[in-house]
Amino acid sequence: MSLRRTSSNVASSENEPEKQAHALSTKEVDTGAQIVAGLSTELDPIESARVRRKIDFHILPMMCTLYWMQFMDKTTLGSAAILGIEQDTHLTTNHLNIFIWSIALICQAACSNFAGLFVCRFLLGMCEGSITAGFMIVSSMFYTRNEQTLRFGYWFLMSGTAQVISGFISFGSLHINTKGFAPWQWLMIITGILTLITAVVYWFFFPDSPTTAWFLTPSERVTAVRRLKTGVENKHFKKEQMIEALKDPKTWLFALFSAVENIPNSLTNQRQIIVSSFGFSTLNTTLLGCVDGFIEIATVWTGVTIVSRIPNSRAYVGAIYFVPTFIGVFMIEFLPWSNQIGLLFGVWLVDIGITGFVLSLSWLTTVTAGHTKRVTTNAIMLSAYCIGNAAGPFMWQSQYKPRNRIPWIVIGICYLLCAILLLVIRFMLARENARRDADPAVEEYEEFFIEKVSDDGKRVQVKVDKEFLDMTDRQNRDFRYAL
Repeated sequence: MSLRRTSSNVASSENEPEKQAHALSTKEVDTGAQIVAGLSTELDPIESARVRRKIDFHILPMMCTLYWMQFMDKTTLGSAAILGIEQDTHLTTNHLNIFIWSIALICQAACSNFAGLFVCRFLLGMCEGSITAGFMIVSSMFYTRNEQTLRFGYWFLMSGTAQVISGFISFGSLHINTKGFAPWQWLMIITGILTLITAVVYWFFFPDSPTTAWFLTPSERVTAVRRLKTGVENKHFKKEQMIEALKDPKTWLFALFSAVENIPNSLTNQRQIIVSSFGFSTLNTTLLGCVDGFIEIATVWTGVTIVSRIPNSRAYVGAIYFVPTFIGVFMIEFLPWSNQIGLLFGVWLVDIGITGFVLSLSWLTTVTAGHTKRVTTNAIMLSAYCIGNAAGPFMWQSQYKPRNRIPWIVIGICYLLCAILLLVIRFMLARENARRDADPAVEEYEEFFIEKVSDDGKRVQVKVDKEFLDMTDRQNRDFRYAL
């Protein structure tokens, strides 16, 4: 552990060695240490639960709303494709694929060609790219390791909600008849205004940390930090933690999973085009898009609920939820093209695969300790997520239409690899837990202190508990990996 410190001896009993006392800079420890260091009273579970409910009430609705908005913005291009954007902006299939992941919403309504739409989508992608990464950090700052999986599920299932609402907005946009202004342009305007309103609310009301949350009293902030037992954050960048993250095999296994799992995510913008190709009308296609959302809501909610109730089940549940996707791919590959309903059900079954990705996001934050390391691993995983999303659209080529056999085979292979990767990660972490359990118990003879101003204005040194030393999961041999 790399800590800049000054040491002194602390007297012990006759039969115990002297303990080394180390004075630490506040930059070296977790920000939560500054408000909880030196406290020795037991944490009241009733008060802890009350504070958790208060946190849920104030931040979960905002997180859910923003995730709903960013996913709805992301799917507007797919919805607009069946509302006439390809014809009005003269897009080819390859053009549509290239910028399926990019940026800016209201401005898209003014676009009349590929170049203008590309710039808008590029800016949109830059802005939206930080949301999932930010929510991963925020969830780990406000919730315990056991609580995170369920909360991740709550805000992520809003992507399903977005598909439902977007389907109804698209349906409504088709009935807006304005001279010189197409239905897809109204779709961009409506979703853009909703996003702008959400941004204003966030600017004024979303908290930075439980240590400064405006809706918590000083005593509630202490409870919010103490209940975590893993620390909140550390504003000081630690190079050694970044290097450890880069050398940690599980970082790259999660990254590989993220990239492979999100190649099929190109279905997000292709789904309505595919359903329309089955022979459904434009009106019916927009309404059927709502069913995709309901399926995602149901599968994500059941997946995270099962994991939250069955300890160490993340990998198993995630792998099981990939099984329906294999069935869906087989249905789409082998059913006759005239079987509209069967093909549609195949597409819906493939949607279930998203559950594994949601579980991997929460799993990564619970098995990574040390703020700089956690930020680094999140960045790597989500960079891989972007790579997968960027690569996926290129498999939807004109020559594969209408059956798209090659893309569906790629999707099936990706989901098979994802199930295997989850089980490999679990095996690796379980083996490390067993190794640590087998290590002989070591008596610790080091204590750490920071300087703190007491209520009467005096500067005193107070002890910092181990969980607030901002140690990584490798440095802290008492750390056990959630499975």
